[in-house]
Formats: sequence, structure tokens, C-alpha cells
Amino acid sequence: MQDIEIADIRNLTQVIKERYNYDFTNYAMSSFKRRVQRVIDLYKFASVGHLVSRIKEDPAFFHDFISEITVNVTEMFRDPSFWRVVRDHIIPNIMLNHDTISIWHAGCSSGEEVFSMSIMLKEMGVLNKAKIIATDIDKEILDKAKKGLYAVKHMDLNEKNYIRYQGTGSLKDYYEEREGKVYMDRSLVANVSWREHNLVNGPVFNKFDLVLCRNVMIYFNQTLQNEVLKRLHESMFKYGYLAIGSKESLIWCEIANKFIVVNNEEKIYKKIKE
Repeated sequence: MQDIEIADIRNLTQVIKERYNYDFTNYAMSSFKRRVQRVIDLYKFASVGHLVSRIKEDPAFFHDFISEITVNVTEMFRDPSFWRVVRDHIIPNIMLNHDTISIWHAGCSSGEEVFSMSIMLKEMGVLNKAKIIATDIDKEILDKAKKGLYAVKHMDLNEKNYIRYQGTGSLKDYYEEREGKVYMDRSLVANVSWREHNLVNGPVFNKFDLVLCRNVMIYFNQTLQNEVLKRLHESMFKYGYLAIGSKESLIWCEIANKFIVVNNEEKIYKKIKE
């Protein structure tokens, strides 16, 4: 870790920005350095300079680099109490005034959150009324999410989360197991549009009733968090809901006064001002 100088990181982020238009300049420094170090160890680069050279020369390698830097460990029905609040309060509140519901999973990673949402909506009988957009910066992880293909070894934790969430059946109702792999039921994501999207400088989408951006901003510094939150706010209907990660906060950000806290423990907010 101490081998990586700030100047090395600045050079690396500048090259990436100029060549590929990915902006990592406002990522949380300690987290970014740790992930760069992991890439160096993984590919046995002698220095950050060697990593920079490879990124310059090899666009295919750059995609591998992005996958490593933005890797998110995720699971189905992560934080089961959060999902209970969404099921028992947030979705019913939205559906009071709407025939349909629009949802954006921002930074959807390998798709576990999207499948959790679809399972929950199906059990509530409103999946056919939902329009869902799922986005991520990493094309490869998005492809994995689209396939709904997971390792069997991860399903034990997912099943425990589902039980704690108090779903109406069993998680096994929603997938088939073949040769050590789990294939999620494709009908669950028939209404999902998967898109490659950069939260930092990508376009603002349509308006949504519910935006989930959980455990994405912990990797950003305050400047970047502010920018991302402005974009999320812009993408929401008035009185729409925003869910962020348990270690994240809106309190200090510039647009904090445009939201009210709906559930502080689960970090769910409601937009009250344009």
C-alpha cells in the first residue's frame, strides 16, 4: 500500500480519464489505492507505471481493470429488514396513487438486488405493473446480471436472507440448479432493461418512483457523492423514494433539504422538492 504514491494515482486517473472518459478522480482515495494495489498484485505488475502502460496499450485489459476496481460483493435480500420496509410500506405507498411503478437500480452489480426486487414484487402481485431499469458501469458484470447465473455455494446465504425477510415461499421456487450453477427464472426480469451507465457522467434517465443506489457511494469522496445525488434527485418524481446503503448518508449533501427521512435505520428518503 505505502508503495503507491499520490502522484502515481493522479497519473493513473488522468490517463484513464483522457483515454476512456472514466473519471476516478473523486473516488475515496484509500479505497481506490487499495483496489489499485490488488490489481497490481493480481497481475504481478512491477509498479503503477507498468499498470498505466498496459491500460494505455490494451483496451481489453482496461475492462478487466474496471471489473476489479468497481467489484461489489452483493447478495440477495441483503439487509432483510430493509426489504421488509420496502414491501410493507414503500411499494404500497407508491401504488396508492399509481397503476404502475418505475424503479431504477443504480449500480446493480451482478444483479442480486434486481432479482430480489422482482421476487418481492411477484409475491406482492404487482411485478407485471413494474418497469425496472438496472444499470452499472461495468459491462461484464452487467452481462452476468442479465444471465441470472450464480454459484450454488452463494445460495445458502441468499436463502437465509430470504427467510429473515419472511418471503411467502422458498427461494428455490425461483431458480433451477444444474451442474453447480443456479439459473434464475427468466420471467422475473422480463420487465427489466439492463444498461451500461456511468453514475458520474452518464445521462439522467426518465423519472422514477423508487431509486436504489445502495453501497455504491461509499467509494466516492464528498464532491462526487454530491454530483451523483444531484443526478439521482433529478431522476426522481416528486414524492418518489430514494434508498441508499446503510453506511451512507444524505444529511451533509447540498440537496439534503429536498428530501425527508422516511426510515433512518434503513436509509430510505422521500423527495419533497424539485
